Amino acid sequence: MDDDKPITEQAMETITTAVEATKDAAVTAVKKVKKAAKKVAKKAAPKKAKKASKKQAKKSSKKAAKKSSKKAAKKSVKKAANKTAKKTTKKKKKAKR
Repeated sequence: MDDDKPITEQAMETITTAVEATKDAAVTAVKKVKKAAKKVAKKAAPKKAKKASKKQAKKSSKKAAKKSSKKAAKKSVKKAANKTAKKTTKKKKKAKR
């Protein structure tokens, strides 16, 4: 350290150089972290997309199955109602004879 400079000035210089070094280190660390995060995201993203698409496919197939079963149930109910109505009309006709 210089003896002809005041202590406060020497302290300020030391602090300034330390801050700059810390800042540079932080910037490089952030860059490295971002780079690593991008790599991880590239590797993880397709897997997540596959999982999501599988989930979506499962959901849509479940929905389709639900819809088709509802439709089938409605149809069978209608058919049964029609059959019973026809049977009752036939019975009525027979009873009249």
